[in-house]
Amino acid sequence: MTGTVVTRFAPSPTGFLHIGGARTALFNWLYARRYGGKMLLRIEDTDRERSTDAAIAAILDGLSWLGLDWDGDAIHQFARADRHREVAEDLLARGRAYYCYATPQELEAMREEARREGRPLRYDGRWRDRPAADAPAGVKPVIRLRAPTEGETVIDDQVQGRVTWQNKDLDDLVLLRSDGTPTYMLAVIVDDHDMGVTHIIRGDDHLTNAARQKQIYDALGWDVPVMAHIPLIHGPDGAKLSKRHGALGIDAYRSMGYLPAALRNYLVRLGWSHGDQEFFSTDEMIAAFDLGSIGRSPARFDFAKLENLNGHYMRNADDEALVRALEDILPELGPARGLGPTLPPHLREKLLAAMPGLKERAKTLVELLDSASFLYASRPLACDDKATALLNAEGRERLALVLPALEGINDWSNTATEAAVRATATEAGLKLGQLAQPLRAALTGRGTSPGLFDVMTVLGRDESLGRIRDQLP
Repeated sequence: MTGTVVTRFAPSPTGFLHIGGARTALFNWLYARRYGGKMLLRIEDTDRERSTDAAIAAILDGLSWLGLDWDGDAIHQFARADRHREVAEDLLARGRAYYCYATPQELEAMREEARREGRPLRYDGRWRDRPAADAPAGVKPVIRLRAPTEGETVIDDQVQGRVTWQNKDLDDLVLLRSDGTPTYMLAVIVDDHDMGVTHIIRGDDHLTNAARQKQIYDALGWDVPVMAHIPLIHGPDGAKLSKRHGALGIDAYRSMGYLPAALRNYLVRLGWSHGDQEFFSTDEMIAAFDLGSIGRSPARFDFAKLENLNGHYMRNADDEALVRALEDILPELGPARGLGPTLPPHLREKLLAAMPGLKERAKTLVELLDSASFLYASRPLACDDKATALLNAEGRERLALVLPALEGINDWSNTATEAAVRATATEAGLKLGQLAQPLRAALTGRGTSPGLFDVMTVLGRDESLGRIRDQLP
């Protein structure tokens, strides 16, 4: 690779940062980092009616949460409108563009004719060679590219291969609207050129745009960046990704309790492969990522795989880091669980102590918080169905049986509580589980939990004994 690689992520702030956009940003980021280059961020906010400050903030926050940084300040496309107009007028002066005075009625008639004849709409070039003296009164012209009408336009795409369009099938696209505002097609090219972008990595829904943009590059005499159009993400059923499949904002995945490292790892494998490797550290992703290993078929989003991957990352995460991750989403999730926006110090301490057992079972931070509910539940505990079944008359008898042995422990520890329960079971001719199951139900209100003796240690002597007594007559 010669020269500095410069990629860019260029979202439109008309909504959240969705999962496909996040993957595009990740691929651009990885490619730039792999080759020691830069990834630039451009906010394509030329749609003034739909672009919002809230959407811009959500995009920046989503990228930061995913751990994707960018080089320099974010560029706002709308602020560069004067530069875009300057380029359009230069093309006009050099005869590579022209004024078009076609009225809205004429354009609608063209569309109607195309519909009748069952062909795609193409502007018919009626003002390509007409003098301005023919211009109708009161019509503000647009500026159109004088596109080639013969031959072909070719893109050697890093993912799609060689893609060819017949120029006769492409028309003279608008560069500058009648109100003087630049079109997306022109603005993108001028910005990419001025920002020094060397590689354009984006969704293959932009592939047709690439043909038109190549014609503008040629008219300007500018080098065309290397292009890589990546297939879109589909649902597990092969249909276009929708909200029911997971076409949600990155903020939704954060709220659902996914770790950024896990989501990065999942996204990199959507459409890109590196042998059979499933788990990648960030450094491994950077070292391995290349455009040649991106497939041409749409990737399929699968929540089950994401959950399993997230569970792996949680099991291998530092306990303190997991508590901090829970604290990040607590303002949103805490109130529904009777918790405030922050963890009280005593509960934080208990949560940290219980984390080794909690994280073994949970696949998301939300599951983790819910499985820790026994730590912050109010007494007497509300029991789930399985715990209620375990605390039947027989179960309560067994609690009464083991309670004196536990009350006799002063040095409360895993070892001491386990010894007391095992000894009681042996004396009563019971299996350990026959005592452990009602104990777990009494202590947690659940039929499943982290290790019973870990739970007892984390809760402490007084709380554990109190919860057991709550279940007795």
